[in-house]
Amino acid sequence: MVYAGFNRAWAAWIGDRLERWGFRVAHMLWDAPTGIPLIDLLRGLKLAEGRILIVVSEWYFQLGLRSHDEWNEALREVVAPDPSRFAAVSVTNAPVPTAAAVLAPVDLTDTGADEAERRLLARLVGLPGDSLPEAANGERRGPRFPPATPEVWGGVPRRNTRFTGRESQLSDAYNLLEGAEPGAGVLTLYGMSGVGKTQLAAEYVYRFGSEYDVVWWVDAENRASFRRLLAELAPSLGLSTGAEYGERLRAVRDSLRRGDPYARWLLILDGADEPDQIWDLVPTGPGHVLITSRNLEWGEHNSELLEVPVYDRPESVAFIRRRAPRLAEADADRLAEALEDLPLLLDQTAGWLNDSDLSVGEYIALLDGGIDQDVVKVSADFPIAFRTAWSILLNKLRETVPEAVDLLRLCTFFAPGFIPVRFLKDMPHDELPETITGLLDDRLLWNKAVNQLRQYSVVRLESHEAATDGSPASGESLYLHRMVHQIVRNDMPDDERHEFAAVVRRALASADPGRPTDTRHWGEYAQIVPHLTYADVLGSPDPGVQRLVLNCLGYLHLSGRYPAGVKLAERALEAWRHLLGDGHPVIWELTAHHTTLLRSTGDYRRTEAVDRAAVEHLREERGELDPDHLRAAAGLAADLRGLGRYGEALELARRLLTSCLGLLGEQDSRTLDAQHDLGFSLRLLGRYEEALDVDRRTLEARRALLSGRHPGILLSETSYATGLRLLGHYVQAESVQATNVRAQRAVMGPDNPQTLRAEHNLALCQYRGGGDRDTAGELFSGVLERSERTLGETDPLTLAAAVSQSCFAREYGDIDQAGEASESLIARYEAMLTDGHPFTIGARANHVLLLRQVGARDEAHFWAEHELTAMAAVMGENHPWTLGCALNAAAARHAVGDIESAAELSGSTVARATDALGRTHPLTLSARVAQAADLRGLREHRRAEEIEQEALSDLAATLGSRHVHTVSARSRNRPYWDFEPQPT
Repeated sequence: MVYAGFNRAWAAWIGDRLERWGFRVAHMLWDAPTGIPLIDLLRGLKLAEGRILIVVSEWYFQLGLRSHDEWNEALREVVAPDPSRFAAVSVTNAPVPTAAAVLAPVDLTDTGADEAERRLLARLVGLPGDSLPEAANGERRGPRFPPATPEVWGGVPRRNTRFTGRESQLSDAYNLLEGAEPGAGVLTLYGMSGVGKTQLAAEYVYRFGSEYDVVWWVDAENRASFRRLLAELAPSLGLSTGAEYGERLRAVRDSLRRGDPYARWLLILDGADEPDQIWDLVPTGPGHVLITSRNLEWGEHNSELLEVPVYDRPESVAFIRRRAPRLAEADADRLAEALEDLPLLLDQTAGWLNDSDLSVGEYIALLDGGIDQDVVKVSADFPIAFRTAWSILLNKLRETVPEAVDLLRLCTFFAPGFIPVRFLKDMPHDELPETITGLLDDRLLWNKAVNQLRQYSVVRLESHEAATDGSPASGESLYLHRMVHQIVRNDMPDDERHEFAAVVRRALASADPGRPTDTRHWGEYAQIVPHLTYADVLGSPDPGVQRLVLNCLGYLHLSGRYPAGVKLAERALEAWRHLLGDGHPVIWELTAHHTTLLRSTGDYRRTEAVDRAAVEHLREERGELDPDHLRAAAGLAADLRGLGRYGEALELARRLLTSCLGLLGEQDSRTLDAQHDLGFSLRLLGRYEEALDVDRRTLEARRALLSGRHPGILLSETSYATGLRLLGHYVQAESVQATNVRAQRAVMGPDNPQTLRAEHNLALCQYRGGGDRDTAGELFSGVLERSERTLGETDPLTLAAAVSQSCFAREYGDIDQAGEASESLIARYEAMLTDGHPFTIGARANHVLLLRQVGARDEAHFWAEHELTAMAAVMGENHPWTLGCALNAAAARHAVGDIESAAELSGSTVARATDALGRTHPLTLSARVAQAADLRGLREHRRAEEIEQEALSDLAATLGSRHVHTVSARSRNRPYWDFEPQPT
């Protein structure tokens, strides 16, 4: 069977049907290279055994750019004398050479699968009648009938009917995906911009899509759009989920992984140029993933790589002649050489030349210097032809449809890539320039401008089906290529530049949902943020535009995009101080956002200096009850907590809460924020009972004030569960936290810092509670991996997760790996925090346990004493962290034979722990067990037995007789204490 690559789906279906009927079918891809006479090529076909079945379409006769006259001559010369050797089926309604009639093709179009199969068999074997007999092995599942789309189909762009060549890349892509092991079918098409990666991926879909049950196309230029569009697959898969896209996304990935309800799926990730942003979201399972990207780093993320090069010259010539039929082969060759065979440039230039009177020679002369020399200057970034072609094209558009140029210029003040049309259509049209108002208000004029830009491949118009939750993710987007964007923007008069920038700023401000704390609007903010720079929002004095920037900063903080937020805030500070002056109210709010973002990255020393200066200035200028002063003071309290100055932080938190209560009342969200911070400060000081009481009251008040699963409620639930765990109420803490984690994942998303914090606490609940050790270990590892990837290795939350993972590995994993991790943690804390910070001391205290475990008793003893002294100096003798260091130091003394000193320390630890935490707190119980061991070492057996039995009884009563701590104490294993940092 001989077919053109464009008709591969038909060839696959025909071959499958014939094989079911017992035919032996050999497939041959028709190439028709121009260097071989067509008659010789047809005669070569006759060398094959059996009958030759030709899949007739206009594509078959276009390959090699043969004329119909040449085909007519070859068909009459080769086929007509021996027609029995040939058979044909037609899969097109387009004109074909008249002599193709000698093939007597049977028409398979405009009919169903059964009728097409009947006609096929009738043509080959002359089956009589209208019914189709039963074929053998009918249960075997084969390719889908080409006109029938897969059960699930979404987002796929229209097929490019001018697609040319790329046969080897398509074949290689198919073989790589088909040959991949289950769960590893990921292939990245990579290459330079404009090389046709997306077109190749789309052609792959149309050629091989009939072999899949699900084909889903996703814009993967950034993490937010990828998550949203992949989540939109949930309804099509028949998955029952809630409204939050995080929950839908998780359900989709799980469905694809299991292959239920569809195992044969193809996911296309288009424009995935930042693999670090999305590689963790790429589904695994029995299906295939096809990625287009400029970034070779996909090879580091378990993807096969396939380069998409520029066209070879025959492909360029064939493509140009399809795009510009008026050009002769020689002219097409000259043009391809001038444009360096880059498909995007070929498409845009040939399309313009086809409608122009300019000859290829004249055009090339312009490239050689007939236009502004700056435009055609050789550049590694912009080929000569590309910039010149755009200068010519823009002039033509300006003469024919000036509205198209206005629209194009307007688009360059958005970020390159996808531009939601709703940003323009939904904005208020008052005070807009007349040309823009006319364009937006007149549907016909809008369509004319868009269609003109599409005609010259300037933009793509993409339609998106409405999301199931009714969010504005649906609608249309204009896609503008990066290189096009830059050239058009540079080729613009200054007066129009200012005018268009102002329009786009108003459009973005109008699109602002105004609620960055509402996770349901995060998808909208994710769409807005990339456009801020290009619209020069920071240069606008418009309060609405400034509010947009502040809201975007709030979104970037809450969604965990700290580096992007810091960068935007710092640029805004520089611009607005010059524009508004240092004392403007907006500057104080912007400063608060800036320090909040910096603080989230752990830069406490820098934020403390900024916040302290702001607090002092605002107190003196406006008084302590001014809202800006209260906000700056809250930031300063958080800085102090980050710096380990917990007493100062508590004092400031108390004053803040008193001020908020007097100024705002009990039911204001800012008051509840201050109350939450008070609980946190108390917890850091080891005052767990007081902290839990504050957290309980804050949680109840937030539930009464806020809606369902508001982020503030979820945060309070995590704080409450943390307090329960620190008091040793492990079962209750795990119950609260497990429920909370499910809500966090659905509302905030799995990689949000708030979700990671909740999951980390859940793992600690499971670990301390002595439950499923493997489950806790998997959760520790998962939280650490995602924290490192999304927040970085030095983020406070990442470091906290790394501490827990190191402690877990010390007990249940690789001791050498735990040691390396512990040393790395100490180094990172020392570099990040001030001297004598309790987190650094605690990390070293944990390392003491590693030293003891590997037998380095003397070294462990030295450092245990050192960290005990350091922690006591910083936190006081009765703080739980100091008591924990004392527990470990007593064990180290016992290990080196200093039993009397160990007994003295363990005895005083029991007394102080009882006073600070209570008789049955887990830390107190551990100290009592340790004291019994030291008394036995002193041969005070009666007292040791009495203390041990009382401790075992209390352990069984509080933690349970089968809890790991109870069992360990009963076996007389020396208890220990792990330091646990609590990131602010």
